[in-house]
Amino acid sequence: MSLPPAVSFGTSGLRGLSDGFTRDVVFAHIGGFVETACTDARSREVVIGRDLRASSPQIAALVGGALTALGWKPINAGAVPTPALAAYALKRGIAAIMVTGSHIPPDYNGLKFYRPDGELLKSDEEPIRVAAKALSEASPDFEPFLPHEDPAARDEYAARYTDAFSPHALAGLSIAVFEHSAVGRDILFNALEALGASCTSVGRSEVFVAVDTEAVEPSAMAQIHEALAAGQFDAVVSMDGDGDRPLLVDAGGSQVSGDVLGALTARILAAKAVVTPLTSTSALEESGWFETISRTRIGSPYVVEEMAQLGADGVVGFEANGGFLLGCDFELAHGRLKRLPTRDALLPVIVVLAEAARRDVSVGDLVAELPARVMRADRLKDIQPDDAGALIEELARSAELRASFDESLAEPKTIDTTDGTRLITARGDVIHFRRSGNAPELRCYVETGSAQATQALLSAMIARLATHLNARGNR
Repeated sequence: MSLPPAVSFGTSGLRGLSDGFTRDVVFAHIGGFVETACTDARSREVVIGRDLRASSPQIAALVGGALTALGWKPINAGAVPTPALAAYALKRGIAAIMVTGSHIPPDYNGLKFYRPDGELLKSDEEPIRVAAKALSEASPDFEPFLPHEDPAARDEYAARYTDAFSPHALAGLSIAVFEHSAVGRDILFNALEALGASCTSVGRSEVFVAVDTEAVEPSAMAQIHEALAAGQFDAVVSMDGDGDRPLLVDAGGSQVSGDVLGALTARILAAKAVVTPLTSTSALEESGWFETISRTRIGSPYVVEEMAQLGADGVVGFEANGGFLLGCDFELAHGRLKRLPTRDALLPVIVVLAEAARRDVSVGDLVAELPARVMRADRLKDIQPDDAGALIEELARSAELRASFDESLAEPKTIDTTDGTRLITARGDVIHFRRSGNAPELRCYVETGSAQATQALLSAMIARLATHLNARGNR
């Protein structure tokens, strides 16, 4: 039996255990990328960024060395959020490579690629794989290398928001910034203060902590609730490790799920068309806020591709994790937000907080304007992909197995296998099981009409998954 590759393409980018990013593996994939996806670059420059994982500086240096050996010029953006790197590259028509594992465990890492015209698409992955395989047998002996750090990507990203919004946009708000080990924590804090908010840092960590904004660990949520306990903050904000997924918790301690945050942001921006994966809340359709809603598979490359297909003014995208994408420029009262078709955590946080400040209402009041549908997600960790995939496929086929999870699933109204197994019950509840494309995890998404019912059903589904996997000897 052949062993799986040390690293492979996941939902968005190349992922694997950090020690799998060897000199040969990095050279082969960097070579495959520049050979197949960078033919339209304005120059042979490639900008490199990284998150704050312990392994990221070493991998970034391997990326720089590989580019140099291949005849390309690396630009070292240093530790920056992924959207900052993407905006820098898109403005200049050059390629970019982000060294990040996003929200997955600390011993994993990854490479996220940007073509000169934007985010890598799913259709780009196979040519890179083929080219990388050919290059893997001819890796030269190169030295890790990075030039001196250029702060332009970081500075331009901060200015993107301080220029587009009024310096008083957040005046009167008191915000706790849960910084943990997010690479964009200082930019987030400083941008909110530059727009008029009073900010307090909480939970800053010099050791990398994996924060998944779709399924926040109890220990992280405890720090957030502790900050809110004194009653002095209007909200707590944060982002994941590489700064492309936002986290917003209202003054009452309720997390605003990423899809709700995306829907509110799209409405406030007066977007006409929304592209989002099928896991995002069905309240989008019920709201009547948008002319067009297009659903995709999970993963920003699918969202980016569909946004390009729509090709319309006023098009935006977002995922259930809250990462927000701009398919065109948007004119705001104070300035212009330039197109940025990649996930961004800072934009939805600022837009929603600014709207709350403008209308003198709470974040919770804004959320209440969306029809009452509540989606939550959780996951089981350290599940082998084959084991997760087999169970998910059986759930699509077997009414008996589904009934063992919940009687309402035996004969659901809908079974959708576009991306995992997504079930809609006769009463309209949604239960979606899928294998993570980024880590050895089995995910479950649940949507019902209330937070209490959603959490109860989600907890029950996670417990059933664990029971079935244990019974099969998979855990």
